[in-house]
Order: sequence, then C-alpha cells, then structure tokens
Amino acid sequence: MNEHPEDRPERLLKGVIRYDGTDFWGWQVQPRGITVQGVLEDALSRIANRSISVIGASRTDSGVHAFGQVFSFSWPMELGYERLPRALSGIIKPIVRIESIEPAPPGFHARRSSTGKRYAYALALSRHPDPMISRYAWSIPWPIDVAHLETLAQRCVGRHDFAGFASSGSPKVNTERTIQSITLHRGGFVQPIDGTDIWRLEFIGNGFLYHMVRNLMGTLVDVARGHFPEEWIAERLASPGPYHGYTAPGHGLALLEVFYE
Repeated sequence: MNEHPEDRPERLLKGVIRYDGTDFWGWQVQPRGITVQGVLEDALSRIANRSISVIGASRTDSGVHAFGQVFSFSWPMELGYERLPRALSGIIKPIVRIESIEPAPPGFHARRSSTGKRYAYALALSRHPDPMISRYAWSIPWPIDVAHLETLAQRCVGRHDFAGFASSGSPKVNTERTIQSITLHRGGFVQPIDGTDIWRLEFIGNGFLYHMVRNLMGTLVDVARGHFPEEWIAERLASPGPYHGYTAPGHGLALLEVFYE
C-alpha cells in the first residue's frame, strides 16, 4: 500500500526569527502583498516538497519589526531538522533571519502556549525625520519630556480592561490584560552615528489586543505633548472601546521576545 504524505510521521518544531517589517504586509498570509508567514510557508514547502503551514506567536501588522518572533510547525520526520535552519536561510535571507529551529514539546502552539510578550516602541525626537532611521522609529516633531512620558505610562501598568485601547476589528472577547512593566530606555532598533535623540518604551505583558501598544503610544505621546489632558488615559482605560485616538505608526514597533513556561 502506498503511503500518503499526510500519513507519514511528523515532528513538532519551534522556530525563532527576526525580520525588518518595512516591506511586509504583516505576518498573516493575505492576497494583497508579501507576508512573513507566506515567505516561511513557501520556503518550507519547497524544502519538504509538500505543503507546510506555520503558526506565529504574534500576528504583527504591516511595517512592524521582530527580533524574537516565534512560530511552530509540523515537519516530516524522515527529513530531519538539523540542517533546516541553513536550508531555510538560504532561501529567505536577508529579509528574514533564522535564529533557531528546535524540537517543541508535545502540544506546543506558538500563540496559545505563550505566557507573555515583550514589545518595544521607538521614538526619534526630531522635528525633521532622519531617512536613516525613519523606518525604525516614529519621528516626533513636538517637544516631549521623555521622563514625563514614562511617568504617564505607569498609569497603564497592572491588570486593566484595555478595550478602550483596542482598535475596531479586534477578535478578542475578553479584553482584560496585565502589563507587568513599561520601562524607558535610551536608543532604538538602529543606532545613528550622529547622536540623534532616540528613546524606546518597552512593554512586558501577558497579552496584547489588536493595535494595543500602538494605541497606547499614540495616547501617551498626545498627552505628553499637551494635546490631551492627563485624565485622558484614565478615560480610555474606563472606556468600553473601540479606541478613538491616534494610532502610532507600525514602523516604530518591534516584537522583542515571546515568553513560555
């Protein structure tokens, strides 16, 4: 009896990648442009000579970057996986870099098994955008006290209903999330050589709603520059949603790390 490909034993694998999101239409496969998921699935399917599907830990939006995106997939046992990082990298570099591929524990799911994520949002405090860093930071033309920005951000730390910071179209029914910390750091994802003033806020939480970090950043910057009163943050936290405010651009956001037990 001939064995069908779908009947062959498979191994569950976990991969970690980094990518510049500028030229991607986000993570998830869609018909209108190149996506990270699509690039991975096409390359893996070519190597395996059969269809391979991958699951990502975070469905990053168009323009959003990643330093530690995690994905999981089933791989034919007979092909082995030890040389897979090199073979995969040979097809998809330099737009995606393979950090690691290793066996995953039984039942592992890149998204559902996650216990938290760490994101960073970069701000370039410059009246005129610098073309050398504008792909990796939101250029802020208004005067902002970054220490005040960090102080405002602490109002969002803890367990809250973040429905007021979720964009319309969010698929989540439960909108309560816990942000463990929001911290301010000097520097962004790309370091300029001329001393351009760049900062980043890092968010660690057990989960994030659709556009949640970008909406938080839009609100924090609007309050820090005096466009809205400080009470606006509490009003958004008390709002049933969806978000009504400025959504910070995707190119300032990066997924740094995904946590698992």
